[in-house]
Amino acid sequence: MPALAADVPEGVTLAEEQTFTYRTIDEFSSLDPQVVEDVDGSDIVRDLFEGLYNQDADGNLVPGVALSHEASADNLTYTFTLRENAMWSDGTPVTAGDFVYAWQRAVDPELASPYAWYMELMSIENAAAIVNGEMETDALGVSAPDDTTLIVKLSQPLSYFSKMVTHSTTFPAPKWVIEEHGTQWTRPENIVSNGAYILDTHVPKERSVRVRNETYWDNENTVLETVTTLVIGDDAQGLTRWRAGEVDMADIPAGQYPALVEEFPTEALALPRLCNYYFNFNLASGPEAFKDVRVRQALALAIDREVIVDRVLQGGQFPAYNFTPAATAEFEMPDIEMASMTQAERDAKAKELLAEAGYGEGGEPLSFKYLYNTNEAHQQVAIVASQMWKQKLGVDVTLENQEWKVFLESRGAQNFDMARGAWCGDYNEASTFLDLLTTESGYNDAKYSNARVDELLAEAKSSSDPQPLYTEVEQIVAAEMPVIPIYHYSLNRMLSDEIRGFPVNNVELNWYSKDLYRVAD
Repeated sequence: MPALAADVPEGVTLAEEQTFTYRTIDEFSSLDPQVVEDVDGSDIVRDLFEGLYNQDADGNLVPGVALSHEASADNLTYTFTLRENAMWSDGTPVTAGDFVYAWQRAVDPELASPYAWYMELMSIENAAAIVNGEMETDALGVSAPDDTTLIVKLSQPLSYFSKMVTHSTTFPAPKWVIEEHGTQWTRPENIVSNGAYILDTHVPKERSVRVRNETYWDNENTVLETVTTLVIGDDAQGLTRWRAGEVDMADIPAGQYPALVEEFPTEALALPRLCNYYFNFNLASGPEAFKDVRVRQALALAIDREVIVDRVLQGGQFPAYNFTPAATAEFEMPDIEMASMTQAERDAKAKELLAEAGYGEGGEPLSFKYLYNTNEAHQQVAIVASQMWKQKLGVDVTLENQEWKVFLESRGAQNFDMARGAWCGDYNEASTFLDLLTTESGYNDAKYSNARVDELLAEAKSSSDPQPLYTEVEQIVAAEMPVIPIYHYSLNRMLSDEIRGFPVNNVELNWYSKDLYRVAD
């Protein structure tokens, strides 16, 4: 695999100032690789830290700290060979031991990483027992016989294991810095990182600035000098600042893509993205009505997804009747009964099911609260969905919004009736979505539990043909409706023509500032 760096074509004139400024909607969850849990935070963490592998513009694996790997004949042992010239920003060599420490840290109950479950999904030997407090962290199936060799032992073969190590949870961590500074280790004055950039400034809820890391092994091929993330909570304001040239990249407000692509045909992007958007029922402590599958089905049927994607969002999103996006590699879309019905048929069935359950016209009134994180598009989807439920089924919905961090806490603590959910694939395989619906998943916010689903997904991990298993899971989920799939994402974003190298063909949209560059006007 060739090394990846900014690929500047011959004849291109670079701008004198190599800067990139982009807008994000809210403060990120963390800059700690083993703690970060949101997409925006992970974008920054990929600049600051580098794992075993990176991705190229098409989503293929390319060397990071690891140059290559070999799998044993039974696919239960992976041996990674690390480069000798990888350095931390304080000049300390990056070693295999730094990965061992980070991976043990990720499963340590004391850290309580929100992504500890991801290490279990990777099928690393003893990960589940350690996360559950049954074994010590040093029992994890990862070792470093020398500084440039990392050995990982799995509890079962996993065909897509190597794809999973591009995720931030698996990035190395500097033990000596964490031990000295504790939870403050990611502050600009304390942080030591091994990525192409180091953290220069962080003003919470305002901005984060990264500058080139001179000790990065491929620094000579890095072009951008400074990368700035600005927190701008309002989509319209973000677009205004893009138009003014204050930011190079900003999300497009809901419904404005058609007009913007006409005005800016090369700068308004609508890209398929490996993400889904759904509503979680709180099956653990939510309204009693939600325990009735007929109520859940009725609410799902009454949502006209075509209206949401074609009239509200208008950005190339795809109506969703199953959980896993069609853009997922080697995934065949399942046959879901609801998908083949007309909306009129869905509405009629919804009324029938709700009446059978004893709610709606002539029955008990149904009301609940819907929680979403503050964002114009999320608000519009919430308003339209609540109007559909009111007009078609007589259901009263109270809308509540919270800023991102508070929302994550509320949803994680089950402090909601129904809540917005969305997931972007951690790797390009269907299990990255469907595993969310297993009983033990850390992001199973609905608290859904189905033994058959758990069994099928466990079997899929070592299956040479998991598709039939995934199809059955999707059909079970569609029948029991613990979550309501709404749409599969398209990324709607304004990107300045001056910025080149953005990976528009990578459906995971894992981008690295080191691959970008600014051209002269």
